[in-house]
Amino acid sequence: MSNTNNTSESQGSQQSSRRSQKSQKSPDSQDSQESRRPRPMEVLREARAQLAELTGMTAETVSSFEQTEEGWALEAEVLELERVPDTMSLMGSYQVELDAEGQLTGYRRVRRYERGRSDARGAGGR
Repeated sequence: MSNTNNTSESQGSQQSSRRSQKSQKSPDSQDSQESRRPRPMEVLREARAQLAELTGMTAETVSSFEQTEEGWALEAEVLELERVPDTMSLMGSYQVELDAEGQLTGYRRVRRYERGRSDARGAGGR
């Protein structure tokens, strides 16, 4: 019986020491967790995964990525229709918006093109 009591007492003292350690650390750890913004690579990975889940299509590349006042914005290139030869496949360029925590808040296709075609927007014609 004394072993049981000692074990209970030692567990109780361990729990109370853990609580005091947590209370000592909690202001710093809470502040750091609340104010910590996700890292850019975490945002990119999560954005690609969320876009794939919503559209059923995987982003092949991310052509632009920036931090905004509201969170993050990126443009992803997605294979929409695979054709043979591969240069005739249809690609979509999607503008994706995320909040400060990296959660997708909206997306839209801004362009659709054949993989083998050069970008007319960069040719200075517009």
